[in-house]
Amino acid sequence: MFWILLSTALVLFIHFVLIKPFTHWSRRNIPQSSVLFFWKSIFKSFKNPKSFAEKFQDLYSSYTNQRYVATYQLHIPALLLLEPDLIKQITVKDFDHFEDHNQIILNEPLWQKNLTALKGDQWREMRATLSPSFTSSKMKMMFGLMCECAQQFVDHFLKKNEETVSLEMKETFSRYTTDVIASVAFGIKCDSLKDPENEFYTKGKTAVNFMGIKFLLIFLFPRISSFLGIKVFTAEVSQFFSKIIKDTLEYREREGVVRLDMIHLLMQARKGKLKDESSNTESSAEEVEKYKTLTDEDIIAQALVFFLGGFDSVSSGMSFVAYELAVNPDIQKRLQEEIDETIHSQGTITYDSLMKMKYLDMVISESLRKWPTTIATDRVCVKPYTIEPTQPGEKPIHLKEGDLMTIPIYAIQRDPRFYSDPDVFNPERFSEENKSSINPYTYLTFGTGPRSCIGNRFAILEMKTIIFYVLSKFDIVTVKKTVIPLQLGNNPVNLNAKDGFWLGLKPRVSA
Repeated sequence: MFWILLSTALVLFIHFVLIKPFTHWSRRNIPQSSVLFFWKSIFKSFKNPKSFAEKFQDLYSSYTNQRYVATYQLHIPALLLLEPDLIKQITVKDFDHFEDHNQIILNEPLWQKNLTALKGDQWREMRATLSPSFTSSKMKMMFGLMCECAQQFVDHFLKKNEETVSLEMKETFSRYTTDVIASVAFGIKCDSLKDPENEFYTKGKTAVNFMGIKFLLIFLFPRISSFLGIKVFTAEVSQFFSKIIKDTLEYREREGVVRLDMIHLLMQARKGKLKDESSNTESSAEEVEKYKTLTDEDIIAQALVFFLGGFDSVSSGMSFVAYELAVNPDIQKRLQEEIDETIHSQGTITYDSLMKMKYLDMVISESLRKWPTTIATDRVCVKPYTIEPTQPGEKPIHLKEGDLMTIPIYAIQRDPRFYSDPDVFNPERFSEENKSSINPYTYLTFGTGPRSCIGNRFAILEMKTIIFYVLSKFDIVTVKKTVIPLQLGNNPVNLNAKDGFWLGLKPRVSA
């Protein structure tokens, strides 16, 4: 009897755990590779020393002659989108069928309420509420606060009066982004270089530590993660940021304080006083009523996820730019010439003069092409949809509500079909003469369509500002600990360097 029960249990385990999860697509008559193929791939990935991003790129490269492929992210079924036109179809033309991201967090209000996690009507309303905060005029309004932080950053290292200051740039830039977000989003002045253990920085570091692992666990094992109480934000982090926002809101309401930052803009939205730039009119009576439902917790959730994006993703983006400039000194020199010319002609940097710097824009664009901070993004099918065949041998793909689409950002932007010599850092790709030839659906650093990153303008402005200030006073150089070529780390969510971004700041003789 024991052996019969054991054999039955073994058969059930093999069927329901080892086989059935990898037949999701075949059971719906959608072509896929064999179950054995996927298990071999999983075992190979554990033995393979490559980073998560590079493994994803290898998978992508195996199917480049197809528009899509039915695959599995470990045991999660997903349709991997490979063709730019299909990506456009899913994310723009037929967006109403794919308007949500995969929601993986349960029972965590500060995550559930942030713009990235919201779905359907709740997402649309919050997006409409926040969008006026990220227009060009609002970026211009916040630019002065960014410059204060960038000047503070540069002054800190000039005071060291050293021949070359050796730094781990991700950690260093995260202190700059902490100061910027503290100022622009929370209305708090910080100096995270002068005061390295300030609570704002340490709480931010606590928040991002192990975040990639947490996301992976929750994504792959949502029920077990929920049972174990695994959350993205610790109670300590949630309480800290919640208290800061609530205290700031109460103080400004009570004292009538106005500070041109994100909290002010959200407070204006709640009062129906946030103007639409296109019409220069304030919110309608209907919108005023809608925005009154914008709670303190809604504001806290947006500010917190905005902070985390700046702390981790944007500081990584800055680090990749710094690395490429250090290992390509000819490009750095040309950029410094543009910076010097701007300073000479303007006397000081302004928002408008920074936006007119073409070579700086080319450098930032190429770095984000080669090193997008996000490896991939997703969309979830929210109502039945059919991908019609367009190539010989294809059959209609009938998608159901809940089906997951994956867009491999890093792999697409490294595809030689779209970018010649994709591993070469070449800002000329984005010159006025060349950038028009780039298919916009092969440049997906900030996503695409209505669900693209709302903070992309802010992130790019933040990167341009610090690079401008740093290069105006320093050369970014390689040091003994610089790893060439750069090796990617194994973070499953964001792109990062395996052994850190070790570079040096060397004061310019002419600066």
